[in-house]
Amino acid sequence: MNLSSKLLEDAVNAFSSLPGIGKKTALRLALHLLQSSTEDVTDFCGAIVNMKSQIKFCETCHNIADGKVCSICLSAKRNKEIICVVESIKEIMAIENTGQFFGVYHVLGGIISPIEGVGPEQLTIDNLIDRVNKENIKELIMAISPTIEGETTIFYIAKQLKDHEVQISTIARGVSFGGDLEYADEFTLGRSIVSRVEYDK
Repeated sequence: MNLSSKLLEDAVNAFSSLPGIGKKTALRLALHLLQSSTEDVTDFCGAIVNMKSQIKFCETCHNIADGKVCSICLSAKRNKEIICVVESIKEIMAIENTGQFFGVYHVLGGIISPIEGVGPEQLTIDNLIDRVNKENIKELIMAISPTIEGETTIFYIAKQLKDHEVQISTIARGVSFGGDLEYADEFTLGRSIVSRVEYDK
């Protein structure tokens, strides 16, 4: 891309380094900011810097938060006896968009994958077990992508909790095996949560 300004080129390269942003879109965004007021650009950049420097992770569920505990864990309207276990924060956003789940969450930070060198110790599984031990948890919904690694992770967690009374459920297979939960449409994902089935420990 031949541009007359090195400064503009640097801005385009910065935007295009973001996932899903190509050079043409990056140029359009950079030109939009160039034509915006200095105040608007300052506010835009400030919001990004504040997000990076000030955002925290919930001490309870590991979701993103503005304080020590996220708004979902703090909400009196949520059913604290049901935990939906997810791989990452993106799955929480996807499930919340369905409007079908009213419990709380636990973010594992990934799934067990020996090939990629990810074992249980790299995830927040111990924190999840601790929550089950200390809180009045009646059900864990395993909203984990239906892959071999996902099934391995569910099996490992279920094995750790085999002597507990907690019920373990998996989402109904409206989500195809091998698919990513993040990309499931809201209707299918919501139906899968509502139609969950008990996991055989």
